[in-house]
Amino acid sequence: MKFKVQLLQSDEGFAVSCPSLPGCHSQGENEQEAIENIREAIILWLEAFADL
Repeated sequence: MKFKVQLLQSDEGFAVSCPSLPGCHSQGENEQEAIENIREAIILWLEAFADL
């Protein structure tokens, strides 16, 4: 599956979220780290949703 994410640069690094998955957010010191972290967050979000 592919999900669109929103990546925003801030003073602390990068904030990233997945708008189609409520509450699915992450961050990273750089763009690459933020993308890697949101991938993990999406997987965890989907696993938690499957358990409902």
